[in-house]
Amino acid sequence: MPGGGGPGRCGTKAVFYRHLTGARQTQSYEKRKPGEGMERVLVVSGSERGREFLRELLRGQEYGQGFFADNSGEARRRMAEDDFSLVIINAPLRDESGEQLALWAAQSTDAGVLLLVKAEIADEVSARVEDSGAMVLPKPISRQFFCQSLKLVSAARRRMLGLKNENTRLQKKIDDIRLVDRAKCVLIQYSDFTEQQAHRYIEKKAMDQRVSRREVAEDILRIYES
Repeated sequence: MPGGGGPGRCGTKAVFYRHLTGARQTQSYEKRKPGEGMERVLVVSGSERGREFLRELLRGQEYGQGFFADNSGEARRRMAEDDFSLVIINAPLRDESGEQLALWAAQSTDAGVLLLVKAEIADEVSARVEDSGAMVLPKPISRQFFCQSLKLVSAARRRMLGLKNENTRLQKKIDDIRLVDRAKCVLIQYSDFTEQQAHRYIEKKAMDQRVSRREVAEDILRIYES
């Protein structure tokens, strides 16, 4: 999968390897939480030529660690054991086309996904995987286009993680409101409070005890619903 010119840096703001070793790493490791430690990249390629091309292209860039997998089975195992910021799949693989792995990685992990396929099938494959968030790149590929694509995937991943975090925050807020409303209903039902009295009771308890309204609501529900 030769590209235009020799491998080199993709720019100082691109997110790539700092320690990309020549030997394929095989050790197992505990699954890390997203954002913990250095960012990691997984390159999946059954072709030695493809591995060498990507290794040289990514060498010396600003990623934390790079790992290689020869097939989709090994790649899935690695992604199940650890968190990766980026997954690059050089299709076809020894045990599948690479398309299924790209879909699985995009849907099951928080990694950005690049799928490299032959130019003549790139549009067809892209139509099947683009909704998952995976990006398809046609081969042969130039160094410049590859690096630009990596920047786009990195930016898209940051936006996705930001939206995911915001969604988690909003969901927690909704859950808190529902829990407090349940506690109010319990006070109205069992203590003859009005809605306003129940609201004030929970607010005052939270202030006096220096805890959240959710914690007060949980205490009320434990007393009356146990």
